[in-house]
Amino acid sequence: MARTKPFPERPAIDEVVLTDLVAGDPADLCPGTDLEGVALADVVADRINLARAGVHESHLAGLRAGELDLTGATLVDTVVDGVDVPVVRAVRSTWRGVSLRTARLGSAELYESRWRGVDVVGCKLGYVNLRGATLDDVRFTDCIVDELDLVQATATRVAFAGTRVRRLDVQGATLRHVDLRGAGLEELSGLDALAGTAISPEQLADLAPALAAHLGITVLG
Repeated sequence: MARTKPFPERPAIDEVVLTDLVAGDPADLCPGTDLEGVALADVVADRINLARAGVHESHLAGLRAGELDLTGATLVDTVVDGVDVPVVRAVRSTWRGVSLRTARLGSAELYESRWRGVDVVGCKLGYVNLRGATLDDVRFTDCIVDELDLVQATATRVAFAGTRVRRLDVQGATLRHVDLRGAGLEELSGLDALAGTAISPEQLADLAPALAAHLGITVLG
């Protein structure tokens, strides 16, 4: 007899292991650059422009800037640690095997991007715009997110653990094996799109009034 797969399936995320890195030059942080096997730390600038760049098997730590541009960039098997940037522009970027740790991001424009095997840990995030994005095997752990916009996104095997999301918008999204049980949700938009998610009994109780209103149910005492 075939075994039934558990629901929800957990994100498949491999630990990023980096060895034999060489010290990078901050001057290499420029549009269209190709960084591979480098370590860059404690770079401070008004603006860091990595539009259309390729970052592979590298460690970027302690980047501080007023704006970080990753538009159309590709990040693969890379650790991004301790980044403090109020404005991130990463439209149509690709993130594969990326560990984002202890980042502080204000507004992050990531719409129509592609994330696969992304681990977001200990981050404080403001408005995260992932509209129309494709997320496969993504995990948020011990994060605070002011607003997570997944409108019309496609998300598969996405999980939250110890994470507070003040507002989650999934209108028009396609969700498969999305585990919301570890997310402290304060506001949720897009009840029609919740098929394919897992929630806790406590979350169901919190959502009951909204679900009743959405379905046209009148609850009488």
